[in-house]
Amino acid sequence: MERIQYKIGDIVKMKKQHPCGSDRWEITRTGIDFGIKCLGCGRWVMVPRPKFEKAVKTIVGRTDEPAEH
Repeated sequence: MERIQYKIGDIVKMKKQHPCGSDRWEITRTGIDFGIKCLGCGRWVMVPRPKFEKAVKTIVGRTDEPAEH
């Protein structure tokens, strides 16, 4: 099974809603832990990679790679 490549700026939909009611998060940091920001209330949290990968339902929006000059 191939691991999904997540990038900073990607918008993901989680399986469970945040207490504010939103289920969409923006990835702000990747690595062993993920930094994610709730798009409903702006709350920022750190989540360990295994927990994050289990909680993600789908990728809603992808960031485009910046063009190299």
